[in-house]
Amino acid sequence: MTLITAPDGLVVPPGEGRTLATAAQQVTFKVTGEHSRAASSFEVLVPPGFDVGAHLHTRSEELFYVLEGELDVLAFEPRVRTRDNWREWESATGRRSVRARPGTIIVVPPGCPHAFANATSEPVRMFFQASPPPDHERYFEELFEILNSGPQVDHEAVAELRKRYDIEQLTPLTMHPVPASDAAPGA
Repeated sequence: MTLITAPDGLVVPPGEGRTLATAAQQVTFKVTGEHSRAASSFEVLVPPGFDVGAHLHTRSEELFYVLEGELDVLAFEPRVRTRDNWREWESATGRRSVRARPGTIIVVPPGCPHAFANATSEPVRMFFQASPPPDHERYFEELFEILNSGPQVDHEAVAELRKRYDIEQLTPLTMHPVPASDAAPGA
């Protein structure tokens, strides 16, 4: 008689998981493709002045949940995709980017342009989930190698990396530390 057993579940206590860190961002891998066929899950620390840039994925679905701090976010198709400031974009129905506070959840289906940026003087902590795994795990590993290679963002290397991982970059990724006196007030 063959005994069939279910796989064990996964419990990741606070502060645990594999962490990658750069001046641009910190990501802690909580659930990877090794543990889930549905999604990879991460805790992300977004420093002041980091802007991921507007982008989209043709296959991936993402979920963001703001735990601490405030982020400017968008998740819609704009009337016009300009290459500069996504915060000025507007949808056909009049939607604009918003300030996401703790408890805000953002769900991004495949093909939907989206972005987030920390325009405050405080770090932001968020939960991030990407489906299917393990694409974002590999993407983060390679992105952090690029971001750790020098003080300036190598936009060409980031663009090439994003192409390989189903990311169409619409506006550039930027890192501009925000002095406390220049931070945008909570809206």
